[in-house]
Amino acid sequence: MKPICTAVIVAAGKGKRMGTEISKQFLPMGGKEILAHTVEKFEKAEKIRDIILVTGADSKQDVQEMAQEYGWKKIRSVVAGGKERQDSVWNGLREVSDDTEIVLIHDGVRPFVTEDILNGSIETTLEMGGCVAGVPAKDTIKVCNRENIAVETPDRSTLWQIQTPQTFRRERIIKAYEQAKADGFVGTDDASLAEHSGYPVKVIMGSYRNIKITTKEDLLIGEAFLKEEQA
Repeated sequence: MKPICTAVIVAAGKGKRMGTEISKQFLPMGGKEILAHTVEKFEKAEKIRDIILVTGADSKQDVQEMAQEYGWKKIRSVVAGGKERQDSVWNGLREVSDDTEIVLIHDGVRPFVTEDILNGSIETTLEMGGCVAGVPAKDTIKVCNRENIAVETPDRSTLWQIQTPQTFRRERIIKAYEQAKADGFVGTDDASLAEHSGYPVKVIMGSYRNIKITTKEDLLIGEAFLKEEQA
């Protein structure tokens, strides 16, 4: 029996690093909003039943109109995000149906995720309870002090650049968010909350193309990826 899987797609950020008035998820890429490219990957994914879209409070109507315009069938709800990403994800998690077994949390501006990554995330989570996609670090990483003096060089073979989706059994990630709220813990990603609660998180291979589009340079790279895909 197939597990019931829900995607929580977080698209509540602004375009600060992009330097645009329009929030980055609504910027055009290849003639379509970045968010639209992302959502369509989950719309087409066989194992995803529901999609929860989390967006800015002032963008809810725009996203609902996008869903109608593109004819998305899996949207369960569109909800407003919170002050921080952690708050936004929590708002999305509260909309996930009780019969959902697996939750995939994904960045709305990461449009090059593949169905293979989604399937691998689901399969690993069924076994381990939680996993994240990532890629081995290519560059040497330095740990610096507040004066930007290098104080440590970690072994690169142990370092991964973490992406999304970050995928968990529903009850685990709900408990992890509740525990973080009770402890006043703020993490840099969903996996850090699971780790804080003592849950193991497996890292699986994502893709160097599964980029998060946050700067103008990222947008140029994304356009190049799209042209290659459409060639």
